[in-house]
Amino acid sequence: MAVPKRKTTPSKRDMRRANHDKVIPVQLAACEHCGEATLPHRACGACGFYKGRKVKATKAAQ
Repeated sequence: MAVPKRKTTPSKRDMRRANHDKVIPVQLAACEHCGEATLPHRACGACGFYKGRKVKATKAAQ
């Protein structure tokens, strides 16, 4: 059975753990219909269009 030869220092341990909590910035894409910034692969919250089709009702349209 594999056993560590030396104790891992707190510094090394914390550096290893720090990589899992990185904050990744949100990538926004422009809506093809209205130009509003939206998340990729999601319907636009402003106009309700996704891939050129109306998929969601919006307050302005009602």
